[in-house]
Amino acid sequence: MESTPSSAVRIGDASEAKVLSLVLSGPKRLLMLVINYCPLLHAILIGVTLSIAWAPWQWRLLAGLGLLYLLPPLAARVMRAVAPLREGRIPVGTRHFFSWWALFNLQVLFSRLPALEEVLRLVPGLYTLWLRLWGARIGRLTYWAAGLRILDRSLVCIGDDVIFGAGVRLNPHVLRRNDRGELELILATVTVGDRVVVGGYSLLTAGTVIAPDECTRAFLISPPFSKWKNGTRIAKTDATP
Repeated sequence: MESTPSSAVRIGDASEAKVLSLVLSGPKRLLMLVINYCPLLHAILIGVTLSIAWAPWQWRLLAGLGLLYLLPPLAARVMRAVAPLREGRIPVGTRHFFSWWALFNLQVLFSRLPALEEVLRLVPGLYTLWLRLWGARIGRLTYWAAGLRILDRSLVCIGDDVIFGAGVRLNPHVLRRNDRGELELILATVTVGDRVVVGGYSLLTAGTVIAPDECTRAFLISPPFSKWKNGTRIAKTDATP
């Protein structure tokens, strides 16, 4: 099956997670469902910290913000050190798949509540620093327009002086069926070169590479492992990142 947006599924919605759980069976399905509770537990922990009068409200607020914004990326760094992500084609249900799934669920709260990231973008440079804490590689002077969404925040590599238009989506993972009809995860870093302008409402999927000094059109859909140079798509093999 060709790796195109029409034959691929982005993971993130509850319905898509349900599809994955139906593919798995026994202990693997149970493990996946247990991991799915991480965002809820994260939210409960923040709520308990803010509501219980264990300290003056100022300290509770600081603790709550720390749990919200710092705990997930720091936990992600530990997880990646213990179980490094493998990029490429990953069969669903393998150890590498669950390493990614656990890391992904640390980010779900921000995907469900995108306003949490918009608040960070109000302070120039703060959002970039936060993404670097996740493990993203980002150069200087990046402009993040309103509505931008990133999944797999540790799998983006952004050059210097890059501008993202409104509503851009960076999606380093894609779920698809291979030639044998089996579900597999396509996982690869999205790379944007220096001085690139990404047109509004574009979708850059796993393994996309945009060459330096490009200015892409609005509503660009980049299939997995595509390279864009001089306004033209150069297809790459999806066998390797």
